[in-house]
Amino acid sequence: MVEVKQVIIIRKDISMSTGKTVAQGAHASVMSYLEALKAHSDIIEQWLSEGQKKIVLKVDDDKAMKRLYEAFKFKKIPCALVNDAGLTQLPPGTMTALAAGPWDRDELDMLTGGLKLL
Repeated sequence: MVEVKQVIIIRKDISMSTGKTVAQGAHASVMSYLEALKAHSDIIEQWLSEGQKKIVLKVDDDKAMKRLYEAFKFKKIPCALVNDAGLTQLPPGTMTALAAGPWDRDELDMLTGGLKLL
C-alpha cells in the first residue's frame, strides 16, 4: 500500500493576511479532494482512514505555481488551482493557492520535493 497525502501550495510573493491565506489553501484543498473523489475513491478512502495528511508548501511566484499545476495535470494527478474572486484583498483573478491530491506521496514528492514549508 502506498502512502497518501495532499499538498497545498501558497504563493509567497503576494500579500495576504493569515486568514486569507488559510481560506485560499482551504479552497484549494477541498477542490482538489473533489477532483480526486470523482475517479479515485480507493485513494480517498485510504486518505480519510489515515488522518488526511496534508503538507503546506510555498512557491515564489505565479509562474512557479502555473508550472506545478501543468505538471500535475500532465501526470494526471488530481489538483485544483485557486484564482481569487477579488472581493477583499487581491485583484480579481490573482492566483493564490494550488492543491494536489490526495495522491501517492512519492509521485507528489517528485514534483514538490524541492519546495519549502510555508
